[in-house]
Amino acid sequence: MLDMPLLLLDLDNTLLPRDAAFRAWAEDFLAENGLPAGDLDWLVMLDGSGYVPRSTVLGAAKRRYGIDRSVESMLGHYRRGINSHISCPDSHSSVLRAAREAGWTLGIVSNGGTLPQLEKIRLTGLAALVDGWVISEEARCVKPDPLIFEIAARRCGFRPAGDWTAQTWMVGDYGPSDIAGAEATGLRSVWLHHGRPWAERGYRPTVSAPDLPEAVRLVLGTDERPTAARNFATGTPGRKRPPRTRIAVPASRLAPSPAPSGPTAPAAQPASFTRAVPLTPLGPAASTVTPSVRPSIAQERAQPQAQSSVQGHWSDTSAAAG
Repeated sequence: MLDMPLLLLDLDNTLLPRDAAFRAWAEDFLAENGLPAGDLDWLVMLDGSGYVPRSTVLGAAKRRYGIDRSVESMLGHYRRGINSHISCPDSHSSVLRAAREAGWTLGIVSNGGTLPQLEKIRLTGLAALVDGWVISEEARCVKPDPLIFEIAARRCGFRPAGDWTAQTWMVGDYGPSDIAGAEATGLRSVWLHHGRPWAERGYRPTVSAPDLPEAVRLVLGTDERPTAARNFATGTPGRKRPPRTRIAVPASRLAPSPAPSGPTAPAAQPASFTRAVPLTPLGPAASTVTPSVRPSIAQERAQPQAQSSVQGHWSDTSAAAG
């Protein structure tokens, strides 16, 4: 049995300050093209924290400024530029190390394109700080689908069975994917409000926090340690945590898998979920408490149909962020 609780984390604007990186790229874009610096807020507004398709943002900029370049070439410039500005804050790295030292297993669950999201994980050093990750494009399912959270658990060494959800938390900044996904899966959640009020009516996070360090401290403060009786299961008995000096899931395992040519793998039986009782009511914008060998995508998927059109920051047809 693996006696470690599981903490799943969103990537953009949770682990990494993606909006700050976009703002820095936009400043460079305006300066390099001799455009008005006062238009920075216009570009940031149009970006919509990455949930507006890149083709829409760059196409609007091309028309506004009469840029004689294709949207495709502008997209390439954007892809190279934004990741050059992104980094993992020291406070985030420190709190992730503290969580691991406290016995937590850590995983990343991100919507988006495989290669750009994987590049962020590598460039920022997150690969050495977590036990595994899943990106929606290569997994062919998108948050808030519970399946992507189950895949993340498997890649972190867990076999979703019994009451694994009772010992798992999800931390994210976007309600419709991170918090709704946690709710649908049966996980407790921390919403990073970043100074915003909660706007969704159909569901709520277990707790809220202003930033990632506070969110992780709140989760660690619950002091919930699993026991063998709580039915955590692993694919490989006696699994040891991968050392932080190597990548938990090699890049070769994260490349998009081709669609199977044979019959679709049989659907797995759904996990049995145990809902947890919220620790503390959520106040408005409050900071309150509340791998083993990776199976193939066909084996990981609990539903036979595949979702091949994935939304992510880097896709021209996309509006979802991770």
